[in-house]
Amino acid sequence: MAAALWARRGRRTAAVVGTVARSGSSRAALQSQYDALVIGGGHNGLVAAAYLQKGGLKTAVLERRHVLGGAAVSEEIVPGFHFSRCSYLLSLLRPHIYADLELKKHGLKVYMRDPHAFTPMLEEGVKGAPPRSLTLGSDLAMNQKEIGKFSQKDAKAYPDFVAHLEKLAGAIHPLLDAPPVDIPGVTTGSLGKRLAAAKTLTPLVKCGLKLGRNVPDFYEIVTAPIMKILNRWFDSEPLIATLATDAVIGAMTSPSSPGSGYVLLHHVMGELEKEKGAWGYVEGGMGGVSQAIASAAQSYGVDIFTEKDVAQVLVGSDGAARGVALKDGTEISSRVVLSNATPYVTFKNLTPQLWLVDYSRARAVGLHRVIFFVTFTVAVDKLPNFLARPTPDGIPGPHHQCSIHLNCESVEVLETAYKEAMNGRPSTNAGDEIPSVLDPTLAPPGCHVVSLFTQFTPYHIEGREWTDQDREAYADTAFDWVEQYAPGFKKSVVGRDILTPPDLERIFGLTGGNIFHGSMSLDQLYLARPLPFLSNYRSPVKGLYLCGSGTHPGGGVMGSPGFNAALTTIADLKRH
Repeated sequence: MAAALWARRGRRTAAVVGTVARSGSSRAALQSQYDALVIGGGHNGLVAAAYLQKGGLKTAVLERRHVLGGAAVSEEIVPGFHFSRCSYLLSLLRPHIYADLELKKHGLKVYMRDPHAFTPMLEEGVKGAPPRSLTLGSDLAMNQKEIGKFSQKDAKAYPDFVAHLEKLAGAIHPLLDAPPVDIPGVTTGSLGKRLAAAKTLTPLVKCGLKLGRNVPDFYEIVTAPIMKILNRWFDSEPLIATLATDAVIGAMTSPSSPGSGYVLLHHVMGELEKEKGAWGYVEGGMGGVSQAIASAAQSYGVDIFTEKDVAQVLVGSDGAARGVALKDGTEISSRVVLSNATPYVTFKNLTPQLWLVDYSRARAVGLHRVIFFVTFTVAVDKLPNFLARPTPDGIPGPHHQCSIHLNCESVEVLETAYKEAMNGRPSTNAGDEIPSVLDPTLAPPGCHVVSLFTQFTPYHIEGREWTDQDREAYADTAFDWVEQYAPGFKKSVVGRDILTPPDLERIFGLTGGNIFHGSMSLDQLYLARPLPFLSNYRSPVKGLYLCGSGTHPGGGVMGSPGFNAALTTIADLKRH
């Protein structure tokens, strides 16, 4: 190792990027009373606060950590290097939120990636040529040329496959920007109330009309194993494995598991800078998007505070939320409380159990869904040079700006890794990002930041807790695999930040280490997210709402849960 490990367990060793308001230096003093309080300064909490304030409610955000952003955060763990420690790519920030909050005006700058996927092969080259690789981007002609190295048939089919996915993904958009159908409202109450609730059917109708004849295809892709669909379209293993990787990333599922098709669809339905399905790097790291949302919210009058750790939601004798109590004993009253914490944390840790008596603890425990992965953020003093696409003199190639799939070139490898993780053994499948190739603000000249995301890594190792030795040994094993694809990588490392599932839970409050606040499986989507009786952002406690990724439309769809929760809250207050 080229230098000491600066941050083995996520310790803060240097400055923090993106802090808007520290507890001792907030623009406004913390008041004793607000119309609305938002627990957690992640991106959804900040979006909710902005729309609540725009709706006429005096709002404050209370963030537990020293820095805003939740999972979308930037921190200078190694001096001179800015790390996106959890979330590392931007795509699913909804366009209307981007425009409404004028995020570009508030400093959001995005570097677009193209191409977007690079899968190097671990093989011997033929006749002195380097190993093969597969690179995919927005240029269909280039994609066909790349795929043609493995199968001309697949190269010909690929444009039709992309068009098919885009049609299905585009039909989902009306569902992302509105709460799920109000089933109780449509089926019970007076005729007037039913007619009012019937308006919530509109997005579903729009989705159906957009799908048209494709309704059966949509049903299949959200319920089927992705392998059933990919095997129908393609023959070549590298292409199938590359696409299958996007169907399991961030989910505890295998390519052969029912519902994995939806995860792939989830990753292609984004939009960035009006380009469908595009992904990009935020300047300064993912904390930059949180910073921009916070700046917009503050411009509307939202008070934002860090290092304000909420101990409990206060509930009045009438069973309605009336504010929060901080761990330092401070009580703040409010008309409503919105929780950007995970549903599990909200109901198990923050809500007095007396007021959840009608909702068994078992149902609350059902919100705890562990998802298995580890994130590494690495500071390196030179650009990784891949055997499959060598570049001279440290000059970045187009493939360096991609999501780089390592040890993922066959579906069998993915299936084996999933089975091992289910038995408590970490895998070595890694996704690799080098955002500093496009964003020079992340690292000193000549140096780079590498984000590694290893799929299928258990919360417990064969039934026991992670130790420091386990953490370091696992990182060394993962780096050994990177070394096979890019010799010299290990010697280039000058610092690393290793976050196992328990670390993600402890530092960021992500239950089970799950960045999506809950499974993205079919039993926790739309009307069942996070549970059927909680799908409308309202909780069993009147005046307490959920606004995080654990609610519809789920993790990754940046801003929509907060936007939908804010509008639901405002509508309820107007009715009462």
